[in-house]
Amino acid sequence: MTAASNEPLVSVIVVNYNGLNLLEDCFRSITHQSYINYEIILVDNGSKDNSISFMKEHYSNVQIVPLSSNIGFAAGTNAGIKEAKGEYLLTLNNDTCVFSDFIEKLIQPMMREHAVGMCASKMISPDKKINSTGICISRSGAAWDRGGFEQDTGQYDHEEEVFGPCAGAALYRKTMLDEIGLFDEDFFLFMEDVDLAFRARLAGWKCMYVPTARVVHIHGGTANKGSDNAVYYGNRNLLWYVVKNFPLRTLITSSPWILGRNCAVIPYYLLIGKGRSIIKAKVDSLKGLYRMAGKRKTLKNKGEINRWIQTWGCIPVPK
Repeated sequence: MTAASNEPLVSVIVVNYNGLNLLEDCFRSITHQSYINYEIILVDNGSKDNSISFMKEHYSNVQIVPLSSNIGFAAGTNAGIKEAKGEYLLTLNNDTCVFSDFIEKLIQPMMREHAVGMCASKMISPDKKINSTGICISRSGAAWDRGGFEQDTGQYDHEEEVFGPCAGAALYRKTMLDEIGLFDEDFFLFMEDVDLAFRARLAGWKCMYVPTARVVHIHGGTANKGSDNAVYYGNRNLLWYVVKNFPLRTLITSSPWILGRNCAVIPYYLLIGKGRSIIKAKVDSLKGLYRMAGKRKTLKNKGEINRWIQTWGCIPVPK
């Protein structure tokens, strides 16, 4: 890695929080890439499990950004981006294992077309079901992974434009981030990639899905999908990104869907014992709406966005 090459430099950024048991598989896969010119940055969010000492011993070529506390995925990734030297920025969850030609395949659309500011990969679960082939959104504000939990039968094996990438394994163009800004650190965890994709789209940038760029992802391996934190941040941030990014006319006409969805999920979470988390999420989301609305003035409106907002989203549910 990072050898003399005519290829542009790719900065691989991995955020870690007490993920010692995941690091070996993740970084072994990163360090065996067919693409030559890349650097690796590990941002450690104040881990207490000897993650840093493990990395120093086994992966001394990896640049480590040690943080004193857990500042979340959004701020952690931003800390890595600020240290990165690459023209392209690859964000990876620490519970991923990438195929050896991952970077080589994922970068190709950006090399071909300057308007491509984001690339989404084919994320597969260990059971070989699809984890993500890009992000989908609906008028209610619901956001989900395209193809999530489906059997992989080749139905997503063609390169195409999608709304945005899942940041668990996504490539971003540095010049795009210079224009629109980094991940919104108010989001802390979840929906920060949806928010960034919205801002990029509004600024006129495209996202291409690259099916040959494959990665195995232990979905929720570090975020503990279904935990109190996942319920809280996922539901709080869902309303925030809508108020922050939906075009005004779309926001007004979609309000019945938005209101209905936000109210309908409360009984569900009460029934499964997550009442405290969902109530806190909804209260805090309302408290932060003024701040999110204030960020609307920074948005650009050069891109067509409404064609990506589905009226009725088919959100997959794991079997």
